Amino acid sequence: MTQHNDPVRVRFAPSPTGYLHIGGARTALFNWLFAHANNGKMILRIEDTDRERSTLEDVDRIIESLKWLGLNWDEGPFFQSERKELYREYAQKLIDQGLAYYSDEQRGEHQAIIFSIPNEKVVIDDIIHGPMEFDNSLIKDLVIFKSDGFPTYNFACVVDDALMGITHIIRGDDHISNTPKQIPLYKALGFPVPKFAHVPLILGKDKSRLSKRHGATSVQSYQEEGFLPDALVNFLALLGWSPGDNRELMNRKELISLFSLERISSKNSVFDDEKLRWMNSVYIRESSYNDYKSLVMPFLKSAVGDDCEKHPELDYILSLLQERLKVLNEISEQSSFFFTDDFEYDEKSVAKRLLKPEVPEILSNLIHKLAVLEEFTDKTTENAARELVEEMGISGGAVIHPVRVALTGVMTGPGLFEIMQALGKEKCLIRIQNAIDLINSRSSSSVDMGK
Repeated sequence: MTQHNDPVRVRFAPSPTGYLHIGGARTALFNWLFAHANNGKMILRIEDTDRERSTLEDVDRIIESLKWLGLNWDEGPFFQSERKELYREYAQKLIDQGLAYYSDEQRGEHQAIIFSIPNEKVVIDDIIHGPMEFDNSLIKDLVIFKSDGFPTYNFACVVDDALMGITHIIRGDDHISNTPKQIPLYKALGFPVPKFAHVPLILGKDKSRLSKRHGATSVQSYQEEGFLPDALVNFLALLGWSPGDNRELMNRKELISLFSLERISSKNSVFDDEKLRWMNSVYIRESSYNDYKSLVMPFLKSAVGDDCEKHPELDYILSLLQERLKVLNEISEQSSFFFTDDFEYDEKSVAKRLLKPEVPEILSNLIHKLAVLEEFTDKTTENAARELVEEMGISGGAVIHPVRVALTGVMTGPGLFEIMQALGKEKCLIRIQNAIDLINSRSSSSVDMGK
């Protein structure tokens, strides 16, 4: 990790024109990691000079998403809309030096102010991309104040970065084209030029720029789906950066200790949703049970109602599912049959597992064995099923598969005998009998239709 002589100061400067998206979250994370890795500070600045598109609601959403991710900042938030007079003061300095001029579109108070771009070459020694040269003789003079009295992005950005003492600007490489316009402004105003690190784009699997058609793109969407902030932070860190070895699972302390800008690739990174879900499942499994329960309960209550807290086997059910969830909102589809008898049978599961000639007899025989059990646990129910397999000379699957559908309505889920223990004896007997009745009613319907 490169050490820096001056105290490191970085900034995350979102525009409040929408949710915090994945690209912005990664930029915030890289700034946060770099600041923490170098005992520096991160400043939060809200670039809200676009009056038509900026909203306070989006400011709140961005701040809430940063807090949820755990990307705390040291100073701010500062709002550019509250610093107009400061920007005008520096624009006037450029006019006084003959380095900027008013537009001749109209006279009076509402005129644009334009900066004279020097006809010279600008070299950016970018930490990620290396040296990049631009010929500013090809760039038009730069509007720094619009006729509506608001500064442009490039001007407000330079003034703020200088006055806030920003030492390193870490941002998306879609800003590379702004940099040769900004560097002459730093020099004209007598400000030191910060170091730049332009982070490559995030692409979808089809190698096009990440967008909504690739799935969720806002941090809030991932939060609502049940991703854990630590998992998302871990995943985002690996979008373009690597620790130099093959490790993929790293907590925040490890990320901070390993992070450097020099290890960010100059190539675009690909967003792999399947990998994110795998990583999130690992974080769910490795959470303490109490942490997991506090995280998953809001999703469960939303799905099945507050009464789920009263279920005598709640902790047992949640512990069964902790090993299976990729995201927390999967708790709904994977657990509803535990909390209600009014569940629907999946028709494909019924056709594949229940509508077979031998199934009613198997289920009926199992009912007799389960009914006499004094203890109804995963072990005793499994033993009863094994006895039935031996007595009928059938495979274990011939019992397990139809019973699972009878109890849950679907073909997949936690271990069958753990499900039986969680449901209890009475519910299991009723549901297996209901499945027999369903099979018989389907058989009767088929016979009637054939007459």
